[in-house]
Amino acid sequence: MAKHQFQTEVGQLLHLMTHSLYSNKEIFIRELVSNSSDAIDKLNYLRLTDENLKDAFADWKGEINITFDEADKSLTIIDNGIGMNEADLIASIGTIAKSGTKSFVEALTGDAKKDSNLIGQFGVGFYSVFMVASSVDVISKKAGEEVAYKWSSDGTGEFDLAPCTKETNGTVIYIKLKDEEVSDFANKHRIKTIVGKYSNHIAYPIFLNYSEEWEFKDITACEPPKVEQSEEAKKEVEEK
Repeated sequence: MAKHQFQTEVGQLLHLMTHSLYSNKEIFIRELVSNSSDAIDKLNYLRLTDENLKDAFADWKGEINITFDEADKSLTIIDNGIGMNEADLIASIGTIAKSGTKSFVEALTGDAKKDSNLIGQFGVGFYSVFMVASSVDVISKKAGEEVAYKWSSDGTGEFDLAPCTKETNGTVIYIKLKDEEVSDFANKHRIKTIVGKYSNHIAYPIFLNYSEEWEFKDITACEPPKVEQSEEAKKEVEEK
């Protein structure tokens, strides 16, 4: 597992979001669902234009699943979109454009409701999750690739990134909620209300705790993929 430092601008942004937008925390669900929808859009386009993906995704249908577990103090958002590889995770989550951060800061008005609408405009929506999360795990596998990756952070300055195993393409965002946020965001009625308020325009089905097709397991136990060793390598290890 490799540790990476957040870009300086990301740290500044996390601080700003936590202190400027705290009165409208629910927007993190809007932003993450929107990101999932974008990921599905990308795969929907590629399966029609990329010869390597056409056959494999001929019968594919995009969907978003939201699960919560009050006892576990967690909320999870799952999509079966394009997914991300290691480079994508670093580029999309570990760094952001300096110009985007500066523009976002300059556009802040001090009105939490107005400012919350700026997040999506400047491409910094993912970071809003740290208003409610003590830690976040992102497990993702890019369509057409073999290895998945797990990105983990508590939002305080660094993140871990390691290869892991995941059978299907798409992204899982496992959010460990702060104690004071559990009653709000591990709550079926509350989540349903938020999704209805912000995400009615999403073109894909959004399922809430839909366990028939999604069996919730310990997705945080994402193990590095097994690497097959040659007979010579195995022998060398055994002799040592």
